[in-house]
Amino acid sequence: MLTSFFVGLFGFCTRHPWPVVAAGLLVAVASGIYASRHFAINTDVGTLFSRDPDWRKRELAFEEAFHPSERLLVVVEAPTPELTSQATTALAAALSENKGSVGEVSIIGGGPFFVRNGLLFQSTQELEQTVSQLKQGEPLISDLAKDPSLRGLVTALGDGLQAIQSGDLSISDDFTRVFDLASNTLEDVLAGRPASFSWRVATQGRAPQPSELRGFIDVRPHLDYGAIEPGQAATTAVRELAAAVLPQYQADARLTGPVAMTDEEFATIKENAVRNGIVTAIVVLIILWLALRSGRLIFPVLINLAIGLAITAAVGLKMVGSLNVISIYFAILYVGIGVDFGIQLSVRYRAERHEFNDLRTALLRTARFAGVPLTLAAAATAAGFLSFLPTDYRGVSELGLIAGVGMLIALATSISLLPALICLLSPPGEPKPLSLSFLAPIDEFLERRRIPIVIGTALVVIGGLPLLYYLRFDSDPINLRNPRTESIATYLDLSRDPDSNVNVIEVLAPSIADARTIAARVSKLPEVSHAMTVESLIPDRQQEKMPLIGEAAKTLQAAFDPRNASAPPTDAENVDALKQGASWLAAAAAGQSGAGAMAANRMAQALTRLASESQDVRKRAESAFVSPLKLTLSELQASLEAQPITVESLPPELRDAWVTPDGQARVTIVPKDNQNDSEAMQRFARAVLAAEPSATSGPISILKAGDTVLRAFIEAGLWAVLSIAILLWIVLRRFGDVLLTLIPLILAGVVTLEACVLIDLPLNFANIIALPLLLGVGVAFKIYYVMAWRAGQTQLLQTSLTRAVFFSALTTATAFASLWFSSHPGTSSMGKLLALSLLCTLFAAVVFQPLLMGKPRELASD
Repeated sequence: MLTSFFVGLFGFCTRHPWPVVAAGLLVAVASGIYASRHFAINTDVGTLFSRDPDWRKRELAFEEAFHPSERLLVVVEAPTPELTSQATTALAAALSENKGSVGEVSIIGGGPFFVRNGLLFQSTQELEQTVSQLKQGEPLISDLAKDPSLRGLVTALGDGLQAIQSGDLSISDDFTRVFDLASNTLEDVLAGRPASFSWRVATQGRAPQPSELRGFIDVRPHLDYGAIEPGQAATTAVRELAAAVLPQYQADARLTGPVAMTDEEFATIKENAVRNGIVTAIVVLIILWLALRSGRLIFPVLINLAIGLAITAAVGLKMVGSLNVISIYFAILYVGIGVDFGIQLSVRYRAERHEFNDLRTALLRTARFAGVPLTLAAAATAAGFLSFLPTDYRGVSELGLIAGVGMLIALATSISLLPALICLLSPPGEPKPLSLSFLAPIDEFLERRRIPIVIGTALVVIGGLPLLYYLRFDSDPINLRNPRTESIATYLDLSRDPDSNVNVIEVLAPSIADARTIAARVSKLPEVSHAMTVESLIPDRQQEKMPLIGEAAKTLQAAFDPRNASAPPTDAENVDALKQGASWLAAAAAGQSGAGAMAANRMAQALTRLASESQDVRKRAESAFVSPLKLTLSELQASLEAQPITVESLPPELRDAWVTPDGQARVTIVPKDNQNDSEAMQRFARAVLAAEPSATSGPISILKAGDTVLRAFIEAGLWAVLSIAILLWIVLRRFGDVLLTLIPLILAGVVTLEACVLIDLPLNFANIIALPLLLGVGVAFKIYYVMAWRAGQTQLLQTSLTRAVFFSALTTATAFASLWFSSHPGTSSMGKLLALSLLCTLFAAVVFQPLLMGKPRELASD
């Protein structure tokens, strides 16, 4: 009945080719218009998974409360802590004035609150030491606060040198490092290089930590999820403002965070896409020429493919509304598999045209012998794709829906539009047979060694099954992104700093009290470094600390009294002071040896040179020393005005980052182990989940997303095998023939996974979509051979069928080749796995399938 239907359909299309082609073109144009007007991409990666699993519900609840995925993190870096602080503050202020695309802006771990209350966050013992040091340094602080100039700096230097002369301090032990730091800055000024002196580094007695040279600005931009790069407007604004603001502070800014990572990921995917597409198109045309040898056949195949793709795009957008970052690959799958139908029909037509030199007769015989296998292949392929619909991996389930329907559309156009186009263009006859006679020796060898080869292949595959134990699924999405992009490189850089806390777990607690309880419980886990809540912003033992801060404020009250400030010096006074300072340093070093004396003499020489330079040079020197001095003194003065802190008195932007308006509170849990170690993060996630099942985000989302993807593909694989088996049974009506189709398909899948282990290619969120392709292409190829075998065809390796399968596979491989060479690691891994699965599928279909089937039943019974 099916055969008669196809013969009748082909007969109608070849009798009325113009109306058929016109109808196809009209539908294609209408589909193209609809697709262009309704085309949309939802780049929110959070929508790749169903909202139903418990881990997603927790993730969505936390997302709704604090919107962590809508962050753009600006990392400001400068040579000194003071410059970093100034640059961060200045850039944050500039961003705050640009509300158009930038949105809300706040400084993380900085700003007036932390400057004013910094002393309260010290331990009582640390604060007592700080107050003692401030008392001892009161004369120096007073000199600098009253006269923040080159003259004042020299005056303060004189106080220090007097302490050396009195024996209270050692020029070697206490001043060597400070002298060297000052000399470095002076020599940079004199050489015309960027220069800045760090008073924090000088007083700390150690090099600054990486975290002290970084400032963090949290930007909550306005996002357009309908665009390929949702945060592009915001990132552009941030970069422009950073370029205008930061150079005066010798600072740079790098962007990271979810928004920047997502935008740069799509930018990487687009990179060289046009070039790769052109190269791929050229190679596909060459392959089609080798397969079909006639422009009058190639053109119909391409037109048929384009029309089917346009219809599929329109239908797909109608079904899902907007494409996601995975379903957008439906076009590649359609081209890769849909072209197979055109090649199968066209090659079969060529073979029939050689036997019957009449176009309509050849097309009708093509319908008689190729229609049913093609339909069965398309239906089985669609069933394989549609098997992903019930899974929680929404990204692939939507891809499966579009691709599955697309296979049916490809079949519909191939059995109607394609014969009409061929009839219109009327390709020339085929003077030569299409059989691959040069493969006869291989065919004969395989037939003689059929049983040993089948048994040997089975033993090799079964022997490799233990390899599957080592098959890895890389659930870390960072590994799918280009480490050379700014956002990922910055993230990886921050993750190496244990103070950065970039890979944390979050808990949404019902209240602040519950958050306190949860934090106390999870902090005891060996995998946890510490846990933070809003109460982490409330210093302990404030009643003991406030009197100490008051004591320091009283000691320095006169120093910061503006009535005691000196009038700014003239340049001549600065020159005299510099000469005087050089003289003092030389006198202090006289008669001494060692590093301290050498450092004093070096600084004396630098001061002498500075005194002889122009006023502009001295202004640059004053800026290098005095600008950070003023910042340090201003922050010190502010810290002496600390007031008791409560949750209610926290600045709104800080409180809102930890507590929602309805009272829900956030708990941030920090890992103890290396944040770059995937296995350590999995242990961290499992330990926290065991102690607090409501935990979410970070390593937990990665862990649970990986579990969801693996479960989805196991479920889909089982549904696919079952649905394809039922479909094959309905058509083939023989259990043995169903097995003859499924066994090579399963064999190709197992060998593909075993090869992944051997070449160390882990599965991941991106390349795992190669497995539905394996089902689609694999079942199609194998059905072609089973149907030919059932029809009594022998020596299948030499037939035009093998020619069609080979060129179809080659075309499909070319369509995916550009993915392999992508600079995006996830896309590249997808291309690798696609190529590997295609190779295994081709071997299973062309070589193993005929061997497994043996002679056709009629011949075998003879």
